[in-house]
Amino acid sequence: MKLDQPEIRELNERTVACVAYVGNYIGNAQIFARLFDKLSRWAGPKGLMGSETLLLSAYQDDPETTPPDELTLQCCMTVPDDAEVEEEIEKKKLPGGKYVVMRAELTSAEEYGPAWAALGEWMKENNQDIDMTRPSYEFYLNNPDEHPEKHHIVEICMSVL
Repeated sequence: MKLDQPEIRELNERTVACVAYVGNYIGNAQIFARLFDKLSRWAGPKGLMGSETLLLSAYQDDPETTPPDELTLQCCMTVPDDAEVEEEIEKKKLPGGKYVVMRAELTSAEEYGPAWAALGEWMKENNQDIDMTRPSYEFYLNNPDEHPEKHHIVEICMSVL
C-alpha cells in the first residue's frame, strides 16, 4: 500500500447516476462489483461511459457508529445533467465542498479499510473534524484488472468542516 500525503481540497458538485445498497458492504468486493456491473450495463448502451467518466462510491454513514446492516453505499458514475435514468438507477447531485483527499495505490481490495483508517488518523493528528452532513467518497482512478500488478489507484475523500 502506498499512501500520498493528504491535502485539503475544494471538490465540485457532480451529477451522477448511482445504484444504492443498504447493508454490510465492508470487505465485500462482490457487492461493489455487482453494483458497478449493473451501472455499466445500463450506461454502456446509452454511450455514457467515456474517458471523462468518473466512477466513485459515496458513503454517508460512519461505520464506527452505524450498525453494519444499516450502512448505505452508493456506487456512482458521473453523467451529463440531462441524462435520463430508469428502474434501479438513480440520478442525483453529489455535494462538493471542503474535503481531505488522499491518493492511494492499494495492492488489493483488502487495503481499503487500512487506507481509510490512515486518513482518519491524519485527520485526528491535524485537528480536522468530519462533516457528516456530506458524504465521503472513493474516486476510482483506474481499473485494477488493467493494472500490470492489479493495483487499485484511488482518491479517498473525507468531508471536513
